[in-house]
Amino acid sequence: MSLRHLDQLLEPSSVAVVGASDRPGAVGTTVWHNLRQGGFAGPVWPVNLKRQALDGEPVFRRVAQLPSAPDLALVCTPADTVAGLVGELAAAGCKAVVVMTAGLDAAQRQSLLHAARPTRLRVLGPDCVGLMSPHLKLNASFAHTQALAGELAFVSQSGALVTAVLDWATSRGIGFSHLLSLGEHADVDFGDLLDHLANDGRTRGILLYIESIESPRKFMSAARAAARNKPVIVVKAGRAGQGVPAAASHTGALTGADIVFDAAIRRAGMLRVDTLQQLFLAAETLARFKGQAGGALTVLTNGGGAGVMAADAAAGLGVPLAPLSPSLRARLDDLLPPHWSRDNPIDIVGDAPADRYVAALQAVLATPLEGTLLFVQAPTAIVPSAEVARSVLPVLRPHRQRVMGCFMGEASVAEARRIFEQAGIAGYATPEEAVQAVALLATHARNQEALREAPSPSALPAADARAARGLIDTVLSAGRAWLSEAESKQLLAAYGIPVVATTACAVDAEAAVQAADVLGYPVAVKIISQDIVHKSEAGGVLLNLSDAAAVRSGVAAMLARLRQERPAARLEGLSVQRMARRPLAQELIVGASVDPVFGPVLLFGAGGTAVEVLADRAVALPPLNRALAAELVSRTRVSRLLAGWGDRPPAAADALHDVLIAVARMLADLPELAELDINPLWADDQGVLALDARARLSPERPAGEAAFAIRPYPKSLVEAWDWHGRPVTLRPIRPEDEAQHLRFLEAVDPEDMRLRIFSSRRHLPRSELARLTQIDYEREMALIAEADAPGGGRETLAVVRALSDADGQEAEFALLVRSDCKGRGLGGRLLDKMIDHLRQRGVRRLVAWVLRENRGMIGLGRSRGMAVEVSPDDHEVLRLVREL
Repeated sequence: MSLRHLDQLLEPSSVAVVGASDRPGAVGTTVWHNLRQGGFAGPVWPVNLKRQALDGEPVFRRVAQLPSAPDLALVCTPADTVAGLVGELAAAGCKAVVVMTAGLDAAQRQSLLHAARPTRLRVLGPDCVGLMSPHLKLNASFAHTQALAGELAFVSQSGALVTAVLDWATSRGIGFSHLLSLGEHADVDFGDLLDHLANDGRTRGILLYIESIESPRKFMSAARAAARNKPVIVVKAGRAGQGVPAAASHTGALTGADIVFDAAIRRAGMLRVDTLQQLFLAAETLARFKGQAGGALTVLTNGGGAGVMAADAAAGLGVPLAPLSPSLRARLDDLLPPHWSRDNPIDIVGDAPADRYVAALQAVLATPLEGTLLFVQAPTAIVPSAEVARSVLPVLRPHRQRVMGCFMGEASVAEARRIFEQAGIAGYATPEEAVQAVALLATHARNQEALREAPSPSALPAADARAARGLIDTVLSAGRAWLSEAESKQLLAAYGIPVVATTACAVDAEAAVQAADVLGYPVAVKIISQDIVHKSEAGGVLLNLSDAAAVRSGVAAMLARLRQERPAARLEGLSVQRMARRPLAQELIVGASVDPVFGPVLLFGAGGTAVEVLADRAVALPPLNRALAAELVSRTRVSRLLAGWGDRPPAAADALHDVLIAVARMLADLPELAELDINPLWADDQGVLALDARARLSPERPAGEAAFAIRPYPKSLVEAWDWHGRPVTLRPIRPEDEAQHLRFLEAVDPEDMRLRIFSSRRHLPRSELARLTQIDYEREMALIAEADAPGGGRETLAVVRALSDADGQEAEFALLVRSDCKGRGLGGRLLDKMIDHLRQRGVRRLVAWVLRENRGMIGLGRSRGMAVEVSPDDHEVLRLVREL
């Protein structure tokens, strides 16, 4: 990803229009007209071989004749000229181009990129509508109307959607910081723009219309960073897209492209909406409703029907209604007619004059209000809606960050809506629309909470990677793709997942009896066949065989039936396992597959033979920790059963979460793992137990950590070190380290803290601690030194942190050593390890800002070959620099 020259793309100081024209219907004519009419203050230069002047402005025949290099060029010429013109613009020093031309073939597109590459000129498009930056009055597009200035950015792969959103927003008085049409996104894509807009002070919220993602890891890194800073709302086309191709497992059948995209959006802390109407609704809410949705909803209305509509919408969308406190109910009893609703929704009765609205709202807002207040008014002949709006505005305005307004109707309430809009109060046409807005923001808040939640450490033992690797190599060398049930369970056991004891034997009743005698009765017997994927459906499973006679007769009958009904199926053996007795266990499925876009994914849901019929499942992107695993489980209906009901105690949640974490580790460690089903996985208060498992391998290695959309924990950086006789572990920080990291910061002397991070503050809010421990290993790194603590557990002794720029060219680092550990080589060892890591990642320069009085850090920097420079802005601050 790269932020290079995006400032010149979105906020240029000069613009050239290559292909500017006055020919009716030409794109160059519309672009030139829009740019001129928009009022852009900088120089605007037309370029055209066949014109001498346009609108009184001299026309330049060639790019080389321009007075100076434009920051931004808009290219509106035939496809076969684009690459050459981009090359001329790059040579002239132009920083960014918008290619509006459509119809470039693959060779022309590649030539375009080749021409831009030497100077890193940025390209938006080709085949795009263009862009707008309304605060600059920059309309570099062929859209049909100008955009209002505002705080929302809209980025779309569809040019038609840009113009539709623009039309809608203008009619509602909603403005934008930027609007961009990506077109074919040959260069500038969602990841680049998310990184830029996340740090754009004019942008408060980001709206995306997505049709496809080509660089999932880049997208996820940028999306997670942006969503931590401001709301990001996504509408995705293609809900009916195809699932994983050629899937043969239950997991493959249940995991489709759309549910995986949903999981990615949720994991990034963004909000997905289903329709353009919801996108517009989210945009309206972001533009008007400044508060944080959450808690319960309080509805105050003059119509019982309107209140019922709001309550029904809230029930359908899972938005709770706030109970009225006894004191508030008593206060409203004094203010309202005897036949008021006496509950939430608060119906103040249809004949309400303006002062009744005011008194009721004052009473409600005088009590501590958590969540959202929805004010709904239906027009009556008693008092005009505009008068109601003017009367209640002084009461509502101080609380507008938690207030939504709904004036029901059209012409008779238009002025009332305008009054609320001008006061900055969020307004909606219907109660249902307002409640839907509350639900959207509540979903966004939950996604944000999941993004910040600190997990507890997993109790999983270290995996037996050698055993797993040997098993996979054996199966692949035999030319097989599917592991047998027994082999699949061996794989699970290597990663610490409890499995029921299973023995494979020949396709023979007596062999099965011998295996059952060893295991002990009762047993289950299942066929082993590459040709029969779902054994139960084919009649290839026998359960609860109580003795040798039952095994002998059952196996003989099963084999006879299969030879008659499935004569072509090859039977490689029989699987015999002891029947487990856990009558209160819940049947679950845990699976893994590989999505063609986002790579490895995990599935969890209700299991058993009817798993595809029930389709109670949720999907998540690895890697996982316990908090993320718990969130995955919570999105299924079966999670309510796992919480306990009737005489069933709650299932052992940590044990279940650890199974999901183990499968995520398998996907990272074993690139050949293409599909995995654990079905059923039993879960009860005693723990978990895998009764059946099925895994498919692929020599194409579709999994592995390189295929993850989110870079997993870099365990290769974990290192044991003897520090003056004390065993110390050097490793990357983990989300599970939050409490330990807080203890570390609290143990640092305030003066040491000030010298290193220019602040003596040691007590951090949860949100900031989450940022320090839940890092994106793709673009940042924090290495800690930890050791056993004297009182038990582990303690952090030092940390070095480095954040790379979006271009991966420069990384800024900071080093902090616990005050009682200074001066003994710990910081230098950590810094050396960080330097090695950054060099391997391709970072070219390492920098740090240091107070002049921090002689220890300056000396350490110099000892590692760093130059010391004085800051031009503050002579008390020095800059340490080392080229890597």
